[in-house]
Amino acid sequence: MKSQAITAFGQPLEEVTGDTPQPQGAEVVVKVSHCGVCHSDVHIHDGYFDMGGGNKLDMTRGIKLPFTMGHEIEGEVVAVGPDVTGAKVGDRRVVFPWIGCGHCAICARGDEHLCNAPRQLGVNIAGGYADAVLVPHERYLLDYEGIPEGLAATYMCSGLTAFSALKKIGTPGPDDAVLIVGAGGVGMMGVQFARALFETAPLVADISAEKLAAAQKAGAGATYDASDAAIVKQIRTDTGGGVFAAIDFVGSESSFALARGSLRKGGTAVVVGLFGGAFSMPIPMLPFTSMQLKGSFVGSLAETREMLELVKQDAVDPIPVAERPLDQASATLDDLRAGRIVGRVVLRP
Repeated sequence: MKSQAITAFGQPLEEVTGDTPQPQGAEVVVKVSHCGVCHSDVHIHDGYFDMGGGNKLDMTRGIKLPFTMGHEIEGEVVAVGPDVTGAKVGDRRVVFPWIGCGHCAICARGDEHLCNAPRQLGVNIAGGYADAVLVPHERYLLDYEGIPEGLAATYMCSGLTAFSALKKIGTPGPDDAVLIVGAGGVGMMGVQFARALFETAPLVADISAEKLAAAQKAGAGATYDASDAAIVKQIRTDTGGGVFAAIDFVGSESSFALARGSLRKGGTAVVVGLFGGAFSMPIPMLPFTSMQLKGSFVGSLAETREMLELVKQDAVDPIPVAERPLDQASATLDDLRAGRIVGRVVLRP
């Protein structure tokens, strides 16, 4: 089995050859056909998340090198363990990667993506930048019939993250504006799911004219240049006092300030992105404004199934997806790090 792996944090990935995994118990081996490249891969590759104020969250501890990233995985079942009862060799499936310990109270609630002892593919254990991947249990294999190949892989993080974040704001009415901050791969998914879930098309803010044009083409109700110093005032004016909810798909100090500042009283800000930074605010402003601040990390297995059913109904337009060979994984991470990618790139072994 060949993979593109981290051999030194912050350095180019290298091709690593190893034994193809052999499934035990309820494990399944999937031959990878497509694997999406996510912005969180950039942080894992760097070895840290920026926590603001010069502080960093070390991602190197607990990761044994060489390490194979990649959590947006699609492919074909090629081997099953002796306890597998449903999956069959030849099945084409996408893989839910946000796997927990399976034993704690969080996992029992169905929120194993929030487990404190995670086994997340491409994050904690070997992922999909490879010919094949070992999946801990067949229940994480999901049917994507009716969804184009390559695009299906992106729903396992980009799509799920956008879908789960939008579900956290409740149900806006026909006059309630929803603002999406950041029109990258996840933000573009957010535009599509917002159009499918809500009565009114979302507003979109970004610093890139190219991404704003793509969002407009994808059905955004209006777009805003996030680099404009007067943008918050303009959004509040256009929406009659502020938006019902804002979802920050960037997660930087400036993007969160834009999302929070655009809220009306009683509004909800959901932070999804992991770009990095910190914020502070006077505590009395929380009750005075009655705003809600929420974090959203990917989504649950149940939400993934719900999301895929929505996509299969053709209620969600596809985002732009470009395919590259697996050996361009490092170059793709560099392009993503520099903001040169519109939509999503998927690697093909």
